[in-house]
Amino acid sequence: MNSTTLRDKLKQNWAGRFLLLVASKFYGLGGFLHRAAYKNGWLTAQSVNSRVVCVGNITVGGTGKTTAVLLAATTLAKEGIRVSIVSRGYKRQQKNKDDVVILYDNPDADWRLAGDEPYMMSRALLQYQVPVVIGRNRAKAATEALKRFRSQIILLDDGLQHHKLKRDANIVLIDAKNPFGGGELLPLGNLREPLSALQRASFIVLTHCNQVTERELEDIKDKIREYNDQVEIVESEHKPEYYFDVCNAQKVDLADIKGEVACFSALGHPETFENTLKDLGLELKQMWRFADHQHYTEANLRTFAETRGDLPLITTFKDFVKFPDNWRDILTEKVYVLSINLKIRGGEAEFNKFTDALYPGFSKMTK
Repeated sequence: MNSTTLRDKLKQNWAGRFLLLVASKFYGLGGFLHRAAYKNGWLTAQSVNSRVVCVGNITVGGTGKTTAVLLAATTLAKEGIRVSIVSRGYKRQQKNKDDVVILYDNPDADWRLAGDEPYMMSRALLQYQVPVVIGRNRAKAATEALKRFRSQIILLDDGLQHHKLKRDANIVLIDAKNPFGGGELLPLGNLREPLSALQRASFIVLTHCNQVTERELEDIKDKIREYNDQVEIVESEHKPEYYFDVCNAQKVDLADIKGEVACFSALGHPETFENTLKDLGLELKQMWRFADHQHYTEANLRTFAETRGDLPLITTFKDFVKFPDNWRDILTEKVYVLSINLKIRGGEAEFNKFTDALYPGFSKMTK
């Protein structure tokens, strides 16, 4: 039973809900003390000689943070700016708590030592030569990035609740479908912090805006401005680009796959991926959902192969990188990865706001 299923079960009776409420209060207290320790100087944040921009969120999963980091990194790298990504590497295997893993020119590195999302980002950014530096101590990882790559800007992946590394800007992503995590802190709700954390936001990107109404978007913006009435807000949506046929290593047009398909994913919000496939006109005859950051086994792949029949099998890049080494012996054809990018709505002017939040004056540099 995963955590979401357990929470839903506990919410079905007053005792379970009370237990979740008590746990949320303790969680909130821990977060408050952690923030207070840095605010009052009991703990000291470390700075590095580079611009540090955090890309994070106030809720658990589903905001599209990884695609935002990829958009930021590729945009900067294309203009010759030396950019590195620093990530904790959630649920990765590590020899000790202070070890640092660097993904740069080693495409055959073991994803388990880096974590699935950092590894996926490194593969996507190989052509742009953007290093991904992974470490639980992100201040140490940032120092290593600066030392080895002379980074002009460091993108701190999922670091809004991390305070040990000083940053110059906080870009906060908010999922328009579930913007405020039910209004409750973990584990009762999906909030990592109280909404007052929005006061620390330098810039806000609303994601999945195409899946809600204009009225709902305005209501979300009004709520944000109750806590931060000066912050710039832009809208975005996730756009599918193409399928990648992993068996034949080639791109496939979206229109070339039609009708019935099977799919699987291990994501924070798998319904977003599945709804994207439905929006492309596909009929999902078979679906598998796994806990976020699931490690796939040979048994998992054999289940897919034996159950899907002749249907195309579609997944995400984040899931594909976690296939076991011998996956080709099990899945021999019709296996596709859906490529999805984040698109800032509103044309060049809105996109320039995003790039200038990353790197002040960037839009003027590129004219």
